[in-house]
Amino acid sequence: MLMSRVVAILFALAVVFGALTGRMNQVSLAAISGAREAVNLLLSIGGTICLWSALMNVMSKSGLAEKVSQSLMPLIRLLFGKDAKDKEAAEAISQNMAANLLGLGSAATPAGLRAAQRLGQLAQRDGRQPDNVLLLIIINTASLQLLPTTIAAVRAAAGSPSPFDIIPSVWLASAASVASGIFAAKFLKGVWKD
Repeated sequence: MLMSRVVAILFALAVVFGALTGRMNQVSLAAISGAREAVNLLLSIGGTICLWSALMNVMSKSGLAEKVSQSLMPLIRLLFGKDAKDKEAAEAISQNMAANLLGLGSAATPAGLRAAQRLGQLAQRDGRQPDNVLLLIIINTASLQLLPTTIAAVRAAAGSPSPFDIIPSVWLASAASVASGIFAAKFLKGVWKD
C-alpha cells in the first residue's frame, strides 16, 4: 500500500516537473522504456528463480536437501538453543537456511515463515520473549549465500559477461553481515534481559 503511494507520488512529480520544464515528451518516453526494461528484468529473474526452485525441488526429492539440513543442525542448535529441539521448528529453520545458502530467497520465504510462526508459538507457550524469531529474521535478512543466484540473474539481464564473478565478495559481505547481526542480537539480548 505504501509503495503504491510512493510510486503514484513519483509519477505525479515527474509529470508536473516535465510539464513545467517543457519535457513531457522525454517523461513519456522514459515511462515507456522504463516499463519495458522492468518487464524484461522480471522475466529474466523469474526464469532464473524457476530454474533454481526446480533444482531445489529435485534436491528435496533426492534427499540432498535433507542432508544439507542435517549438516546445519549443529549450527541451529548452537544459535536457537532449546527451540532447536522442536522438530518442526528445526526442520523449517534448516530449510530456510539451506535455501538462503543457495541464494534462493523466494524459496526460503515459506520455510522462514513456518519457522518464525513455530518459534513464536514456542516462545508464547513458555511465556518468554520471541528472541529466536528476531534472530531468525536477522539471519534470514543477512543470509549467508554460497550461490547468489538472484544477483547473478540481475547481472546477466544487465548484460554482464560473467555474472557469477562476484561470488568471493558476496561470500565476504554476507558472512560479515550475518556474523555482526548474530553478535548484535546475542549481545543486546544479554543487555536487555526480561
